[in-house]
Amino acid sequence: MPLKCPETETLDQLTGYDLKLVQPRHGYRFSLDPLLLADFAGVREGERVIDLGTGCGVMALVLARLAPSAQVVGVEFQEEMAGIAARNVELNGLMARVEIVEEDVVSLKGRFAVDSFDLVVSNPPYRRPGTGKISPRAGRDEARHETTATLADFMAAAKYLVKPSGRICFIYHPCRLAELMAHAAALKLAPLRLRMVHGNSGADARMFLIELVKGRSGELRVEPPMTVRDQDGAYSEEKLRIHRGKAWAKDEKARG
Repeated sequence: MPLKCPETETLDQLTGYDLKLVQPRHGYRFSLDPLLLADFAGVREGERVIDLGTGCGVMALVLARLAPSAQVVGVEFQEEMAGIAARNVELNGLMARVEIVEEDVVSLKGRFAVDSFDLVVSNPPYRRPGTGKISPRAGRDEARHETTATLADFMAAAKYLVKPSGRICFIYHPCRLAELMAHAAALKLAPLRLRMVHGNSGADARMFLIELVKGRSGELRVEPPMTVRDQDGAYSEEKLRIHRGKAWAKDEKARG
């Protein structure tokens, strides 16, 4: 029988990754950003990965699909969202490889040992308290606005959690790029890759993707920009590839 959700929730399909996802009907719902970050991070087989601020668990689940031997932890401080994320793990049969932890980012040192993960990913809230529009829908502001944890807290937690030479990958708003770089320098995290994300080729960047590394140096490589839509308004081939996920990869292999 099909899964039935309460009226306050929806059941959505992310078919490219063979995922079903329960989400709040009127609260915070995931966008393209976690898919962009999962693709950019390039999770490897056998890695231990942690997603800081997992929401409904979408990025943790996508990473588990992309690397079938990876172990993934999703951290979420909102009780309702952590509960939904845990249900999504069970709904997709990934209980053996994906764990949801209800915890604040600032408290993770009491939960995990230092240097516990090969890869840390995060799509942190990017608005400072008191800035931007306030959403009337419960849960959205907690996902978009810093509450108990700031950008500095997310980056300090990532440094603590990742192994030496391990990778940290964030997606964040360009207005705070300089701040993120300053925090990275203070924490002695070396930026290795930077990529800007644009709505189209004529628009300012709306987000950026960055990879940092702990415990070693390296030169920063600024990668070609990504555009979500082409000049005619259609989705770009890269956006379609990312959204199609493993289904696209299988189709390409079959055609090859």
